Amino acid sequence: MSAEIEPFHAIAISRLAHELKAEGRSIIHMEFGQPSTGAPVAAIARTHEVLDVDPMGYWESPALKARIARHYQDSYGVEIAAEQVLLTCGASPALVLALASSFEPGDRIALARPGYVAYRNVLKGLRMVPVEIACGPEDRYQLTAQHLAELEPAPAGVIVASPANPTGTVIEPQELEAIARVCRERGIRIISDEIYHGLSYVGPARSMLEFEPQALIVNSFSKYFSMVAWRLGWLVVPAAQVHTARAYANNMFLTAPSLSQHAGLVAMDARDELEGHVAVYRRNRQLLLDALPELGLDRIAPPDGAFYIWADIGKLTDDSLAFCQQLLRDTGVATAPGVDFDPVEGRRFFRMSFAVSTPQIEEAIRRLIPWFAAARARVAA
Repeated sequence: MSAEIEPFHAIAISRLAHELKAEGRSIIHMEFGQPSTGAPVAAIARTHEVLDVDPMGYWESPALKARIARHYQDSYGVEIAAEQVLLTCGASPALVLALASSFEPGDRIALARPGYVAYRNVLKGLRMVPVEIACGPEDRYQLTAQHLAELEPAPAGVIVASPANPTGTVIEPQELEAIARVCRERGIRIISDEIYHGLSYVGPARSMLEFEPQALIVNSFSKYFSMVAWRLGWLVVPAAQVHTARAYANNMFLTAPSLSQHAGLVAMDARDELEGHVAVYRRNRQLLLDALPELGLDRIAPPDGAFYIWADIGKLTDDSLAFCQQLLRDTGVATAPGVDFDPVEGRRFFRMSFAVSTPQIEEAIRRLIPWFAAARARVAA
């Protein structure tokens, strides 16, 4: 019997948004966590060069693996070997690879709730048991060392994310260190999802590798590097696990797209252009934060990083999916329902992505202010 996997409701919202757009409606896509910008200019130029001279094939770029390894030294002061870097078709296969090569069916894996919808569903698909820990405003919507210390029995593993999706919250360095310590003491393996590194508004995010060298690290070119459609990511594994993880990767996924690897190598040094994107996100974030009082949204997770606002809409609804559908139909602004990220409390939350252009954010705010005012009036009547 196949595992029961819940739908990803934001995809249904997006499908409705595209249907409305085909009818001539003006749509602002704030439902997905994807940059509205394209790959760096130099990366695209490199792909044109490669297409002219290289027939390509199954391949794992030694130069890209070495460059990623150098990134950990430059950014975090952590030394890893290039062979510890496995290139994948995005972060999603990297997560599957990390779990499949590290755990057994039936293993219990802890994760925060709210959290990225695929964590829960991938675990179910691999016949593992997600152990969701409710994390509210008192925890900044993040797992803590205390959560893991009190969990009985100890899980086989834990997935942490900083900055997190859907909240954007960052785990402070001292808490990362405490989590690493508890996990060592209790024999809990750590998978750290770091795909939003580079997108932080409260100082640089810290890698779990700084505190636990045996952690598995998931990352991607989709977010900071603005290369969503190129399907390129990576997994850092402990040296002792390289042989096993590579065997899984080769059999399950073969290799990442060759053309994307050529582009990714160039993208890693396009920092000026990429930091320009971050400046746009920072501006968009502030515009939304400034607008929240007019929307009547006074309970949000602190968006320390990534590009999301996770807001409590419990005063207006207890059905976030219907809420987001109606919001889209009435205003053309597509958002993500909280039930994707929290099957318990998510019915009274929704998520807005601010990874679109600043003019789109400004237009979205213009549409949202009167709509939320009318929604509050209906509830008060």
